[in-house]
Amino acid sequence: MQLTAPASRRTGVRDTDGMAVASFVLGLLGLLVLNVFLGPIAIVLATVALLRGTARRGRAWLGLALGIADLVVLVAFMQADSTISWSF
Repeated sequence: MQLTAPASRRTGVRDTDGMAVASFVLGLLGLLVLNVFLGPIAIVLATVALLRGTARRGRAWLGLALGIADLVVLVAFMQADSTISWSF
């Protein structure tokens, strides 16, 4: 006697889709605030989501690109201000 329905999707796909979306959101937010923290987190989440085979590959790639852009923006402002942080 089976008490649960059979799984229609692979286990963990929903988690990887969430990681892809989270990387996109964190990468986007990182362009405005806390790019030194949010950029690397977005890169890691996007990479893990892509390696695990997310269905939202476009969002994961955008999250990866935005995470890298966060770090590029940080380096550009550090070069311009000669400081680790920047403000508007």
